[in-house]
Amino acid sequence: MRTLNRRRLRVLVLAGALALLASCASTSPNKLGSALSANQPPSSSGGASPLPSRSGGTPANGSSNGSTSGGGGISGGGATSGGAGPAHFATLAPGAALPSDAQCAAWVRARPMRENKGANATANHTTGQHVDGSLLSGDAGNAATTIAPRIDGDFTGTTPEILRWVACKWGIDENIVFAQAAVESWWRQDTLGDWDSDASACPPGHGLGADGKAGQCPQSYGILQDRWPYMKQGWPGFGKSTAMDADMAYAIWRSCFDGYETWLNTVDRGQQYRAGDAWGCVGRWFSGRWHTSASDGYVAKVKQYESEQIWTTADFQQP
Repeated sequence: MRTLNRRRLRVLVLAGALALLASCASTSPNKLGSALSANQPPSSSGGASPLPSRSGGTPANGSSNGSTSGGGGISGGGATSGGAGPAHFATLAPGAALPSDAQCAAWVRARPMRENKGANATANHTTGQHVDGSLLSGDAGNAATTIAPRIDGDFTGTTPEILRWVACKWGIDENIVFAQAAVESWWRQDTLGDWDSDASACPPGHGLGADGKAGQCPQSYGILQDRWPYMKQGWPGFGKSTAMDADMAYAIWRSCFDGYETWLNTVDRGQQYRAGDAWGCVGRWFSGRWHTSASDGYVAKVKQYESEQIWTTADFQQP
């Protein structure tokens, strides 16, 4: 009787093992991919910044070395399939390896988007130019040699495609780009701003009175309102090309986000500047200062537009 029980036990064990093997063989390989996709790091929101400021603050030169850290990847709401680009570009960590112009262009064109700003047609099909490192000469570390050389405005497409391209290229959440561009210009590359009577702040071809306001000229141009007195290295590109205008703006945001704008700790500020504060860099674009009331008020407006997804509303569409 004891021998019989042992034999029955061995049979039962063998049967269980065979059933387990059969179950593993029948599991879809896609389940592993789904599990890996579900464990991708959550996307973070980012912001934007240029050299001086939209409101005229002038940066002091920094002398200490900026540090970068961390890594990250582009989130497309999960893994991509069928050769399509990421469904959503998210913020990449400070110091992360950034995708190339060409890679971002391929991803964006794999998911075409309709034009909603017909007035941008010419500017959207005009490419930009390279700039020299003096654009970021006030920043610490390697900003002038690693970030500035990537600026080229070398993309054409519809307005939302151009904004997605710069979001990909500079590792900033695309919804932040969409919202900030709406605050700055309602996504219109022909927007002129920061009018002033200082003739020395007028770019070539835009002297006092030349653009319709007697005794004044616009200092800021384009979809992100790049400001000529502080960003001359990109002229006339950012005045003519949507991609160039956005490319310069978010290159400067990336320099801020990576921790290179240490000069922000030498001027008025609401708190100490640090790398990795994406919204702080959005506010700095407007005020040239770090977490001041003006900076944070601007951020609140961008966040409002982001929350509303203003770019999807009927009133925003101007095809």
